[in-house]
Amino acid sequence: MVFRKLMAAFGAGVEVDTVLSGTSVRPGELLRGVVNFRGGSSDYKVEGIFIDLTAVVEVESGDNEYKSTYSFLRQQVAGSFQLAAGAAHSQPFEIPMPWETPISAIGGNPLHGMRLGVQTELALAGALDKGDLDPLFVNPLPVQEYVIAALDRMGFHFKKADLERGTLYGSTMPFFQEIEYYAGGNWRRYFNELELTFIAGPAQMDVILEADKRGGFLSSGHDAYNRFTVRYTDPPATADQALQRGLEAMARHRGWF
Repeated sequence: MVFRKLMAAFGAGVEVDTVLSGTSVRPGELLRGVVNFRGGSSDYKVEGIFIDLTAVVEVESGDNEYKSTYSFLRQQVAGSFQLAAGAAHSQPFEIPMPWETPISAIGGNPLHGMRLGVQTELALAGALDKGDLDPLFVNPLPVQEYVIAALDRMGFHFKKADLERGTLYGSTMPFFQEIEYYAGGNWRRYFNELELTFIAGPAQMDVILEADKRGGFLSSGHDAYNRFTVRYTDPPATADQALQRGLEAMARHRGWF
């Protein structure tokens, strides 16, 4: 990240640079960083510094589909202060990440289809300047990581991930994440594809599965759903068993299993 010049009122330039303390964070953890400022040719009153966490979301409208940037957390990290001409100023910040923050990286690798960002906003001379969008990499919680690894062991192959506009039961977000897989192993007999959604909280998370039926002229075209809860204090085998039961229940529900 480099200094970016903001053209404030009367043509005076103020430079700002936001630096995150780490390359990644997990839901529920603190996102730490510092906003660095360098004054321009005049003294200015900074009325506030805001950090916006954003996500690119798929929006369906009738027969059309488009992408839109949503803010899912906005926090003021500094109040008003005087920024003298040419002076440097730094404002550290800590922002608790929402438990429902979507995953955008696994094992240090960006998750294909996901775009999360951090945007710094500076209220300066009565105007709000939105800075450049810096990428935000959110790694899964340990239990999320275990569910993802279990699907890998079962032969499912990652396809892509995205965010869909809408609010699910038990969620507070205006969107939800779908991690999509091609069915593999023995599950190819029952499913073409599988979608995985997490709704995480401070003590437990819900896992939502959606699968399509493998084709056939007598087959129902409806998808199958399953939802189960995993506590963070449960042993890893609990999530594995719940996942297995959920997949089997979807297959039985449609008479596939």
